[in-house]
Amino acid sequence: MDFTIGFAAFAAVALVGWCIAELKQRACAYNDSEAELQALDAFNTLHLTANDGRELNIDDVMRTISTKGFTA
Repeated sequence: MDFTIGFAAFAAVALVGWCIAELKQRACAYNDSEAELQALDAFNTLHLTANDGRELNIDDVMRTISTKGFTA
């Protein structure tokens, strides 16, 4: 009997917490400001021009980072 009451209380608290989290996410929407949108556009433009308009693959990354370490 104690287990069922505990489980029902746990389920009720979990459902209330989940509902609060869902409602908070819908009520407090985030909107980007004009400065943030301009900074994002500048970053994307810089990224596209830096890599000839393509995304780096693992071979490109291995060529540009040091993976051999240091010699003593």
